[in-house]
Amino acid sequence: MALRYVSRERVRRVLPRRRPDSHKGENGRVLVVGGSSRYVGAPALAALSALRSGADLATVASPRETARLINTFSPDLITLKLPCEDLVPAALPHLLPELERCEALIVGPGLGGLEETKKAVVSLLEEVGRRRPSLPVLLDADALKAVGGRKLEGRSMVLTPHAGEFRAVTGREAPAGLEERAGVVAEEARKLGCVILLKGRIDVISSPAGEVLLNRTGNPGMTVGGTGDVLSGVVGGLMAQGLGPFEAAWAGAYVNGLAGDLCLREKGYGFTASDLIGKLPYVFKALREG
Repeated sequence: MALRYVSRERVRRVLPRRRPDSHKGENGRVLVVGGSSRYVGAPALAALSALRSGADLATVASPRETARLINTFSPDLITLKLPCEDLVPAALPHLLPELERCEALIVGPGLGGLEETKKAVVSLLEEVGRRRPSLPVLLDADALKAVGGRKLEGRSMVLTPHAGEFRAVTGREAPAGLEERAGVVAEEARKLGCVILLKGRIDVISSPAGEVLLNRTGNPGMTVGGTGDVLSGVVGGLMAQGLGPFEAAWAGAYVNGLAGDLCLREKGYGFTASDLIGKLPYVFKALREG
């Protein structure tokens, strides 16, 4: 397999452009379903990253107490307070109206691994398939473990696993060799019928047709917690603005890594996911200016 890398020029060409007379909401609404009684920050990081990537609105649907805490993080976030402590199937009817209004859905950040939560994720995806089969969906973190090896063909879906989550979803180890790794990711993307963005020192991104691109932006400082949530928000924000899932995945990986490289130059290895979000507007501005 010939290995091809994402380039600055390739990303610059696909970045969304907004009309001078565009109005609020026209540039994308993102819905993040995440958070739990244990994890609060992850869905907020994803939603804020979607906004910093150009989306007009970001709503976080979380269990009631979690959502209240998220409201204290930023006035820019809208929350939907679900009547539960952790996501359960009975809470899903409360978020269906938001599902009808969004242009991209992110599921997984901070959800936790309860069996009832996994059932709720599967039920939510079934609702998406019935109500809005063309809605772009990104699955990360605990949502990946919930879907297991289910075939997801027919949906505009992106999976963003690290190596352990890749094993949980596919039952296969991600090989160490880059060419072999790219081949395995392409096989599984074809099998599952969705985009796979395998996170790593070099990210491997495959379309459902098996087209593979590699991304080498980023650095070891991005092992800090939350950077994967930022990536989810960037990809989700780009999809909400009209990019296809494959384009959004490889462009988002490049942008996320480049923001991390800016953080490293400025702060060394002591940066956080919140620092990463702060660099996103500068990365997008620089890319658009050439």
